[in-house]
Parts: sequence; C-alpha cells; structure tokens
Amino acid sequence: MEFETKIVKLEAPEDCNLILGQSHFIKTVEDLHEAIINTVPGAEFGLAFSEASGHCLVRKSGNDEFLTEIAGEKMFEIGCGHAFLIFIKNAFPINIIQRIINVPEVVNLYCATANPVQIIIAETEQGRGILGVIDGFKPERIESADDAEYRRKMLRDFGYKF
Repeated sequence: MEFETKIVKLEAPEDCNLILGQSHFIKTVEDLHEAIINTVPGAEFGLAFSEASGHCLVRKSGNDEFLTEIAGEKMFEIGCGHAFLIFIKNAFPINIIQRIINVPEVVNLYCATANPVQIIIAETEQGRGILGVIDGFKPERIESADDAEYRRKMLRDFGYKF
C-alpha cells in the first residue's frame, strides 16, 4: 500500500492559541464546546471536527463567528478524519487542556500552542491521517541565568506563579 506525505501549515489568529487533537465520535463538537465554556466562561473560541464516516463533514461550533469559520476552513484543508481543531482567545491552552483531555471522545492531543505549526499528514487512497506536528522552531541555545530569570518573571506576570 502506497501513501504520500503532505505538510499543512497552521497558524493561530492574532492573540489566539490553537489546540489540535484526535477524537472518535460526532458528539465531540458539542462536548468540546461545553468543556471550554464550562472551564473559562470568558474565552472566545471556534472549533471544528472532521468526521471519518457517515457524511464525512467538517462539523463546527463556537462562540466567536470568525474563529469558528476559520477553524472549519482549516479543518477542511487538513482533511484528516476524527481530527479536531480549536482556536481560543482570552484563555491559554493550560486553562482548558485537562478538560479537553477528559472529554470522553478525545483520544490524543498533538499540540497546544500559539506558535506556527506544520502538520505532517499521510494520505492513502482511503483518506488522511496526522503523523505528527512541528510546533514552532528548533532551539537556538540552552538558557542562561538571565534567561531563567526572565522565564520566572514572565510566569509571575501571567499570574501562574506567586
């Protein structure tokens, strides 16, 4: 059996993060929507899920029309069955990751980031699947004492440490 690999570029809109994952059932759309609004009520988001059987539609939901539309369009371009994509604003992935992981249909997360992402996809005559992702850029060096201090300050500025 032959397959081709493809790369789909993915960038979150300005001031947004993205979460890319895999799940297994049509109710993913509603359950992810509920998980986000029940965890961070002020979050703005759009999400899309690609069915792998039946009508094979890209299902979408969200509370921000722009983010919902681009999530649907990007998920259609990715074209991998049972994959989902969330664009989120006014919240960080760290705020919702555990809730997303605990959604019963979710089986895998590929990344949660604000970085540009390259999705490595395999395509066969049957369909497409995500092989992995490249999240951001390769390291330039090992952190120095000044870099460590910057990291600690940034976490406190964000309110994640005291």
